[in-house]
Amino acid sequence: MEQKTYTQAGYDALQKELAEINEKIEVNKKDISTARSYGDLSENSEYDEAKQEQGKLHSRKAELEEMIAHAKILDESQIDEKAISVGSIVTIHNVERNMDITYHIVGSYETDPKNGKISDSSPVGIALLGAKEGDEVVVAGVREQHLQVLKVTRAKEN
Repeated sequence: MEQKTYTQAGYDALQKELAEINEKIEVNKKDISTARSYGDLSENSEYDEAKQEQGKLHSRKAELEEMIAHAKILDESQIDEKAISVGSIVTIHNVERNMDITYHIVGSYETDPKNGKISDSSPVGIALLGAKEGDEVVVAGVREQHLQVLKVTRAKEN
């Protein structure tokens, strides 16, 4: 797995989710034990459900551990605050749509488009990385987009 960049908040969210998964695994162990006590496992739907949940939980746990092991936390002190990077809040003007949009550039795990958080590996994110106020970038795709960078600031970590 390749190394991915996270803001400190994004990395902390991974750690929190892993802790929650570990708690759920402990509860699931008890659910399996209880379901076993009901007898015949071949006709025991509670046991089947608990075993399916166990598989999902362990799969997600492995995924999170892999993500954490290969995470690179953004060092804010090493950032050129005028250039767009992970952690930047960017106001752009979409020339084709004649509208201004504000995005928060985040690592792929933190993506939340409904709240304006777009991934640094999305087409728009890729086009914006490294740009500065006043630059115009082109987003390649089915319909090319021309974006004018109006403002670049850094997100403040909570």
